[in-house]
Amino acid sequence: MSKSSISFVLDGQVIELQNVDPTRTVLQFLRDDLRRTGTKEGCAEGDCGACTVVVAEANHNGDELSLRAINSCIQFLPTLDGKELITVESLAPTGSKLHPVQRAMVDHHGSQCGFCTPGFVMSLFALYKSNANPSRQEIDDALAGNLCRCTGYRPIIAAAQAMYKHEESKTDWLRQPCGAQQEPSERLAALKSLAREQGLTIEHGGRSFHAPQDVETFAAVYERNPGATILAGGTDVGLWVTKQHRKLDIVIYSGRVAEFTEMFVSPTHIEIGAAVTLTDVVPAIVDRYPGLEELFRRFASPPIRNAGTLGGNIANGSPIGDTMAALMVVGTSLVLQRGASTRELPLDEFYHDYQVDDLAPGEFLSRVRIPLPDGESVVQSQKWSKRFDQDISAVCTAYCLKLDGDTVREFRMACGGLAPIVKRALKCEEELLGQRWEMKSIARACEALGSDFTPISDARASADIRLHAVRNLLRRFFHETQGSVDATVYTYGRQR
Repeated sequence: MSKSSISFVLDGQVIELQNVDPTRTVLQFLRDDLRRTGTKEGCAEGDCGACTVVVAEANHNGDELSLRAINSCIQFLPTLDGKELITVESLAPTGSKLHPVQRAMVDHHGSQCGFCTPGFVMSLFALYKSNANPSRQEIDDALAGNLCRCTGYRPIIAAAQAMYKHEESKTDWLRQPCGAQQEPSERLAALKSLAREQGLTIEHGGRSFHAPQDVETFAAVYERNPGATILAGGTDVGLWVTKQHRKLDIVIYSGRVAEFTEMFVSPTHIEIGAAVTLTDVVPAIVDRYPGLEELFRRFASPPIRNAGTLGGNIANGSPIGDTMAALMVVGTSLVLQRGASTRELPLDEFYHDYQVDDLAPGEFLSRVRIPLPDGESVVQSQKWSKRFDQDISAVCTAYCLKLDGDTVREFRMACGGLAPIVKRALKCEEELLGQRWEMKSIARACEALGSDFTPISDARASADIRLHAVRNLLRRFFHETQGSVDATVYTYGRQR
């Protein structure tokens, strides 16, 4: 791999940086190096949205741009290589008119103290560029990663609904809503000119950043450095640096590996590369398992989903990771690789204890395989947390039920937040297998959950409340399968 600088586009100019710290964040670069102080630091962990910027990237064919909002506070600067960075200053350079999003925010009094406003503007800009006629729910979802303590959100929502009325320029690409015209060829050409024939290696202060472009090179680098940190979206690893102040000596970035960014549907599975973003993964899963829509809509926030990957969520192995329970009950398996050797392992056998998994030194997650639905099973997931949007689960449950008449032929249940790992509720499953699908059976299964899990108490919930909640959620699932509940717990009061 080549040892070189990183290059990206900012305000139409190619920025080339030498001697880059591998774990310097985009936010630090903007504020400290460029003095672009419009982008704010609020939480430094991807929660508040004050640091939101937009990244534009060409697709694999190089003929289309994808624009996505991300949290710059946890995004490492070298990951911008070959992309375009758009900040709040990019929307209305000095002396120009306000961007339509900014104009709408002014007209509808969407800013008070102003600290969070640039982040809201950038999230709305990403929506402006990707959806020409968003619904109220789509606006709510687009802003789920931005927190404001002043306005109460109503005027910001009003600005989002009005921003298309303020279109002022037919020539400025940044002002063109989705579908107004094809993305200018010069913009794509600029990104194409930054494309590398080889991967990237950066060395700085005795530390290194490696960005291979194929799985063979990635495997070779990791086999030589089994203690290295694998970086995918950075939504977890970024916090190691910003919150734990860890020094990462060797970082290997998976986001440029072609095989890791591929996703396709075979006759039997959804095949997902380890670096496919959650934003790209979710529609493919929800289209086939619509009972998981609520879970994935509430998973993190758009900027986190735009950067974070399904493979990273699984490999990180957090006991409160929301995707794993749902993936377990549908029979997901993982393709693990070391060097040129691969093996396949069921997801429910991957975790052994807290932060202990089945990976050998130098072995990594290469692909996630989700079976296609069989057309008979009911698959659903439930998340219980203090906040609707972008909150860590106190309890997350998932179910896969198959009935013969009113008799349970197959039942799988998995839970997060109740043990050091996400795992199946095996005793509960055994209690229901072959039984009538009725409240008497559910009552016995609820008791069995006490043998499956020994919950802990923490800031999110006490052990007793957690166990009580997961039992109630199982009862809720039963009532939902009977059609006796009109709306799910999580759509109650939600704008549509």
